Amino acid sequence: MSTKISYTIALLLGLGMIFLGARFFLSPEVATAGYGIHFKAKGDYSFQYIKGIRDIFSGLLIFLFVLMNERRALGVTLLAGTMIPVTDMLIVLSKSYNGFLQAMPHIIAILICAVSGIILLATKTKKSL
Repeated sequence: MSTKISYTIALLLGLGMIFLGARFFLSPEVATAGYGIHFKAKGDYSFQYIKGIRDIFSGLLIFLFVLMNERRALGVTLLAGTMIPVTDMLIVLSKSYNGFLQAMPHIIAILICAVSGIILLATKTKKSL
């Protein structure tokens, strides 16, 4: 049961990351503010595009592992990928204009990735005779 829930959460996480990455391409200023930083691009959205493609790739990888029923690969990806929201949270919190509220989406992502990754890796595969 917990594996199915973890797969469902991972699927939603993957789709959400694809959406967030696409938003960095389609609406870079809105996406940057939603990320939790102030950034004056002055027409140069290189940072946003780098962040966007990273999120799209990560979300697509998670989504594909769910679709292919690759439990261990998904678990390892989620657990190792926890470094991304941890680093993002530290970046957001390093800005004097941010606080706990701006860090909250990153904290939630940390918990989702860590808990789901651990559950997926700890679950034993049922062997059929």
